[in-house]
Amino acid sequence: MGALTQARPKSLLEVAGEPFIAHQLRYFAAEGFPDVVICAGHLGGQIEDFVGDGRRFGCQVRYSWDGAVRLGTGGAIRQALPLLGRHFLVMYGDSYLPIRFRPVWEAFLRAAAVALMTVFRNERRWDNSNVEFADGVIRVYDKVHRTEAMQHIDYGLGVLDASVFSSIEAGRPFDLAELYAALVGEGRLMGYEVEQRFYEIGSVAGLAETDEFLRARLHCEVSR
Repeated sequence: MGALTQARPKSLLEVAGEPFIAHQLRYFAAEGFPDVVICAGHLGGQIEDFVGDGRRFGCQVRYSWDGAVRLGTGGAIRQALPLLGRHFLVMYGDSYLPIRFRPVWEAFLRAAAVALMTVFRNERRWDNSNVEFADGVIRVYDKVHRTEAMQHIDYGLGVLDASVFSSIEAGRPFDLAELYAALVGEGRLMGYEVEQRFYEIGSVAGLAETDEFLRARLHCEVSR
C-alpha cells in the first residue's frame, strides 16, 4: 500500500467516507457479535484513539498488544487468549466479509469442532487460491506451494477453540496460516463454504473495490 500506510494502519484508511474499521465494527454488532478484541501492534495506538471502547459502533472493544516484538497473526491471537472465551471468531483487520456470521458459528458448535475455516470458490479470480476443498473437507491448505486442485481460498473468517494454542509458547511469533496447515494435517480443521465474494483493503485495487461496494451498500440502506 506504499505511502498510504506508512504513518497509519490499514484499518484507518478512509473507505466510503470514514475509517474502514468503523464499517467492520458496525457489521460485527449487526451480526450479533459485539464483543470485540483488537490485536494491535505497530501504530495500533491510532486505532485505540479512534475506536475507544467501541460503544459508538454498538460494540464492546478491548485491546491486546504485541509489545516490543511483532507476533504475527497467530502469535497475536495466542497473546490475546486471556481476553477471549473458549470459542471465538477470528477475522483479519483488512477484510470486509458480507456474509451471515451466525450460521458459521452454529455450524462450528454443532460439529463440536476445534477449528473452522470459511472457504470461497475463488478460482484465482480475486487472489491466489490456496485451499483444496472437496466434499466438505479441507484437504490441503498452503499459501506458498499452490496446486491446480486449489480452487478455493481462505475467506478470512475462522472459528477457533482456545485449546488449539495449548502447545504454542506465549510470545512466540508465528503466522495463523502455520496453525491452520498443522490442523489440516491432523484432520482437525473443519471447512465451511460461503457463496459471497470477499472484499479487502490490502491493495490499492482492493481498496477502490471495497469503497465502491460499501458506498453502494450504504446508498441502498439509506434508500429503503
